[in-house]
Amino acid sequence: MRDQKLILLLTVLFIFGCAGEPAAPEPTAQEPTTAPESGARTLAIPQVGGAAPPQGPATRHGPLVWNLPAEWTEVQPSSTMRLAQYTVPGSGGDGECVVFYFGPGQGGDPLANAQRWAGQFSQPDGSDSVAKMTMRELEGAAVELRLVEVTGTYDGGMSMGVEPAQPQPGWMLLGGIATGPDAPWFFKFTGPQATLEENREAFVGMLRSIRQEI
Repeated sequence: MRDQKLILLLTVLFIFGCAGEPAAPEPTAQEPTTAPESGARTLAIPQVGGAAPPQGPATRHGPLVWNLPAEWTEVQPSSTMRLAQYTVPGSGGDGECVVFYFGPGQGGDPLANAQRWAGQFSQPDGSDSVAKMTMRELEGAAVELRLVEVTGTYDGGMSMGVEPAQPQPGWMLLGGIATGPDAPWFFKFTGPQATLEENREAFVGMLRSIRQEI
């Protein structure tokens, strides 16, 4: 009997002694951390297209103003029919860009003029240059614009000035026809195809810079 009381007393003391100890905190669950994959990198999105060719100061002729490409040189027009004339350097040899304006209500239909330009070219296979010519609207300008393009052997038609007296194979024409306030304006760029291809963006940039200032 005495032994049973002793066992009961020891049991009570043990229980109260354990109750005073702080419970160990349960471990806090942590969100797993995802390590970057080996070799992963951030890719920059490339810009579409290259840098625009540098432009020179604005030049004004009548009501129209445009920016001449920085590498082009304005020269004295070789004919009174030419409003402006530019020499264009390139790897194939110099090209020439001429601006024509024939007066209010003059100049004719844009398509007819484009076909006349194409008629100044012949094709090595004897095909029709007018059929090979392309003509499209040029967006992004302050005035209505059409861009004409044709390649082949160039004879220059009846043009005067520094254009070749003899047929020139491997030449190209890029033409711009701008709708002016009272008549169309014509930008005729001719020369070796390599030179024109090198200056294509510069020519298009000049056309897109055309604006009317009265």
